[in-house]
Amino acid sequence: MRSKANQIHERREPGYRTVGERINDFNEVERRLSEKEIIEQASRCLNCGTPFCHGFACPLANVIPETNQLVSEGRFREALEILLSTHQFPEFTARICPALCEGSCVLGIDEQPVTIRQIEKEIVEKGFENNWIQPEPSQIKLEKSVAVIGSGPAGLAAADLLNKLGYLVTVYDKEMAPGGLLMYGIPNFKLDKKVINRRIELMKYEGVVFENNILAGQDISYRYIKNHAAALVLSGGTQQPRDLNIPGRNLKGTYFATDYLREQNRLIIGELTNEETVMSASGKKVVIIGGGDTGSDCLGTAIRQGAQSVTQLEIMPRAPESRADNNPWPIWPRIDRVSSSHLEGGKRLWQVRPVSIKGDSTSNTVSQLQCVKVEWVSKDGDLTPRDLPGTEFYLDADLILLAMGFVGPGENPLADLLELERDARSNLKVDDDNMTSMEGVFAAGDMATGQSLVVRAMADGKKAAESVHRYLSGGKSL
Repeated sequence: MRSKANQIHERREPGYRTVGERINDFNEVERRLSEKEIIEQASRCLNCGTPFCHGFACPLANVIPETNQLVSEGRFREALEILLSTHQFPEFTARICPALCEGSCVLGIDEQPVTIRQIEKEIVEKGFENNWIQPEPSQIKLEKSVAVIGSGPAGLAAADLLNKLGYLVTVYDKEMAPGGLLMYGIPNFKLDKKVINRRIELMKYEGVVFENNILAGQDISYRYIKNHAAALVLSGGTQQPRDLNIPGRNLKGTYFATDYLREQNRLIIGELTNEETVMSASGKKVVIIGGGDTGSDCLGTAIRQGAQSVTQLEIMPRAPESRADNNPWPIWPRIDRVSSSHLEGGKRLWQVRPVSIKGDSTSNTVSQLQCVKVEWVSKDGDLTPRDLPGTEFYLDADLILLAMGFVGPGENPLADLLELERDARSNLKVDDDNMTSMEGVFAAGDMATGQSLVVRAMADGKKAAESVHRYLSGGKSL
């Protein structure tokens, strides 16, 4: 039963910095609620006997009702201890997770769900601000080493847990800086790189060794890794973006969204200068093909770079504003989500299929994108897009960005050298313990599961670390 306290307060979100301010920099756009407001928001929690947010929705099984109860009483430090007992990096997901927990919040059946993500963000930031979060080197020292290949969400989660269990952990990454997708794939206005560096430095103090600018299987051999590590965790993520097979695809000015976002992030962390960039949207008419989060990230980036115009295309119909009858609670609500980038400008078009890319014959660069509107029809039990006759149109474009998801890990020198088995989608095939087809070689995150959320990659990284521990300790559990 709801108390008076949680009957009074309505859901309140912090909102964003003004559009006029935030489009002129790459700083984080989201504001923070005050301590009083966070306490009020936590008091809305029903403390359910069966908390779907915890057991059904959260891949990390965060203990949400108990955490909210402590925050509602102003006991942030105790709430932090509970949060960190299940979640290694809440400062990341508190900024970029779509909050699966909120989609299954029982309060959301009749009202707006609890602002769980915002509460977790305030808990962890208070932890850093008050120096409650300090390096805690493991008191256990095992004479066994583990190599982790890839420092994205899954790799960091695996490395952190293995280090805490007492293993000597070395993380290898092909990029100049640790962080993987977090560092290079997510815009700074959503996840400030200082937040990532803060956590990396903490892990270093705790004993994790990071070796960057090293491509495993090429710069170092498997023999070298095997001689220095008793087990290996591959966590290279999904590296192969989905391409677009239409006429004109090879014209200059068409790029993968991941490459575009990576270039801007490399600018921010100082690996590139403006003179070295080739994909800037400054003064250009930009078309983004793909209506998901990556496309939204491109939109916000292009606006900040000074694009003349930005249009984002999606082949699927526009999702409803509220749950449809076939999308009941507690299933994740499939609704139209308006990001902070969408509020900054640009145009969104749905049920549009790119047909061909036109270009200037002299410079061999893009100038237009030919499109057609589609309708979705049932065919053999599946929905399929069908072009609508007479609906062809053209969009002027100087820069076209492909943001249509990923098709798998792509080529990987180490995995290919070891001839590791892959599934039908080209992901590394693993057993229930995350072990690949080679004994002692494990895989975690998108490299094994396919493209998914950061929070799921972290959960899989933890699971892989637990399996490595059982493997190296003769079956001992945590």
